Amino acid sequence: MKRKFLTTRELAVFALLGSFMFISKLLMEGLPNVHLLGMLTISYTLVYRKKALIPIYVYVLLNGLYAGFNMWWVPYLYIWTVLWAITMLLPKKMPKKVSAVVYPLLCALHGLAFGTLYAPAQALMFGLSFENTIRWIVAGLPWDAVHAVGNLATGLLILPTVAVLKRLEKQG
Repeated sequence: MKRKFLTTRELAVFALLGSFMFISKLLMEGLPNVHLLGMLTISYTLVYRKKALIPIYVYVLLNGLYAGFNMWWVPYLYIWTVLWAITMLLPKKMPKKVSAVVYPLLCALHGLAFGTLYAPAQALMFGLSFENTIRWIVAGLPWDAVHAVGNLATGLLILPTVAVLKRLEKQG
């Protein structure tokens, strides 16, 4: 018998995980550019691999439904996928001491690169020249630095989050 792509349990779990991403973002909006999204994206990817795209895009969809599908939302269609893809490229069996450094650093680098990742969509939508795109990136660097520090701090929660998710998966 051919296995379905997703079980009913996986559908429910991924819907909850995506919703958790969205709720966590709402709860932390008072802290500019500090959130759990990078940490959760990496954690979900480490546990669910390709299927981690499902909760990630549940989050993206919920964000659009809540705040409106406007131009700001377009980069969200790829920004989290970049972090997912880089995480997928990392070795699966990394020593714990190495992964305790690599994952938070990756999370921080994604925060630092957020404005740069966002820039191509901005340039296309607003007709920015290359020079103006660079200016837009440079103007956002202080916020990207805050984003990186926040992501580094929340990135320290990746290994504990992965451990909890794996334990819950074994129970399921």
